[in-house]
Amino acid sequence: MPRKELPIGIQTFATIRGGDYYYVDKTGYAMQVARGRTCFLSRPRRFGKSLFLDTLAELFAGNKALFEGLACYDAWDWDTVYPVVRLGFAEGSPGDSAALAERIVVQLQRNADRLGLGPMPDYQIPDLFIWLIQEAEKVHGRQVVVLVDEYDKPILDNLTDAQVATDIRRGLRDVYSVLKGQEAHLRFVMLTGVSKFSHLNNLDDISLSPRYSAVCGYTEHDLDTVFAPELDGVDRNEVREWYNGYSWLGEPVYNPYDLLLFFRDRSFEAYWFETGTPLSLLQTLTSRDVYVPGLGGLEATRSLLSTFDIGDMSTEALLFQTGYLTIGSTRQVLGAMRYQLRFPNREVRASLTEAFLKAWSPDGSKAITRSTPLPDLLEAGDLTGVKALLTSHFASIPHDWYRNNKIAQAEGYYASVFYTFFASVGLDTVAEDTSSTGRLDLAVRHGGQVFLFEFKAVDSPQGTALAQIKDKAYAAKYLAEGVRVHLVGVEFSRTERNIVTWDTQTTTAE
Repeated sequence: MPRKELPIGIQTFATIRGGDYYYVDKTGYAMQVARGRTCFLSRPRRFGKSLFLDTLAELFAGNKALFEGLACYDAWDWDTVYPVVRLGFAEGSPGDSAALAERIVVQLQRNADRLGLGPMPDYQIPDLFIWLIQEAEKVHGRQVVVLVDEYDKPILDNLTDAQVATDIRRGLRDVYSVLKGQEAHLRFVMLTGVSKFSHLNNLDDISLSPRYSAVCGYTEHDLDTVFAPELDGVDRNEVREWYNGYSWLGEPVYNPYDLLLFFRDRSFEAYWFETGTPLSLLQTLTSRDVYVPGLGGLEATRSLLSTFDIGDMSTEALLFQTGYLTIGSTRQVLGAMRYQLRFPNREVRASLTEAFLKAWSPDGSKAITRSTPLPDLLEAGDLTGVKALLTSHFASIPHDWYRNNKIAQAEGYYASVFYTFFASVGLDTVAEDTSSTGRLDLAVRHGGQVFLFEFKAVDSPQGTALAQIKDKAYAAKYLAEGVRVHLVGVEFSRTERNIVTWDTQTTTAE
């Protein structure tokens, strides 16, 4: 199979089909979605939502030639063509409701021009949208298809200013409320975004439907078939560990943006995190008393994951809907489904914890530089060097910073910084590792060895942390693997604000 061009950043179906680009056929999903009347899909940014909407637009517009050889080609009614109205908010960031209104009017005018509807009347936005829908149906003789891309981005971009976010939400709600009232004139409506705000409850939400789990993203089968020419010399296990793992109750998928850039550069980098993480999200997360080691073990209900609103956004929902946590497993409690969340892959775990380490340290980037020797020290089993590195980091935090920063006063701050120090460099970390005897604070695998850490915040040294690791026999399950296990009991002084006890013991299976 010959190599093709990588469709990096291309969100136009016609461009991909008209050029020599790889294309993962999602038209089977498009036909399934199109059988309904209203639809909402939540996926993180840069996961292919825009391309999927563009595929639907070409499908409803009857552009048959673009679909030759694809799943829908012999199964779609190409003789029935619908007028398509498209709105999108992926580009730019309106800073207030007035800027948003101006942008909406411009988009409505572009749709009117493209559909040949003549000059728009001087109406308010809701009435203007109603006019557009009804006039399009009258001129084209068919019900209208409405597709809205990244509907919630103007809200999410302004989360740090609750009043502005609320005003923008109100402006968007005035637009989307039109869709419910114009049902008789609409053949199909689909909105995509990161988050589902409460005013969209009238839409069929397919975000957690197992049959649509792979509607965006690439599967293992896609790599084996479509991208087979790119796999020569590639360590599939490492690619999977870095970029796969996103799950919406069905087949797990790769982040498409990451994968395409990896194929281009042949280097493992945090491509998605560096370009798809809005500053407002990080500001929101770091303003909360988040216990970072516990993020990978959060649990939530479906209702908690599916919707949220300004002023009422749980950390679980925010991290899940934006793609920093995904569904790891499910369980039923009294008939209700519970979802165990986890980091999807190494890229997200390392990048998010690095962002927290920067935010929770007064010197930001220097904290990252200090953590870089960790992998080499662990591989050498140099626990004295590890202690020196961590002691130096905590010593670099001025006392005034503790007094003036709410984050430093949070319960679990020391353990959170300790954990991010390890996870941010990409080490294989398991926080709150559960066994039959209890819950260990942190387990780290590296260089064929296992390092078990127990943390305690104390007023004065007690020397009990290492004893707890031994009493609870936390090392037992690792010794059964025949690996070398290092036990490390760490105590942080609340008054000295640094490590005051560092007890270690190394053991191997007999």
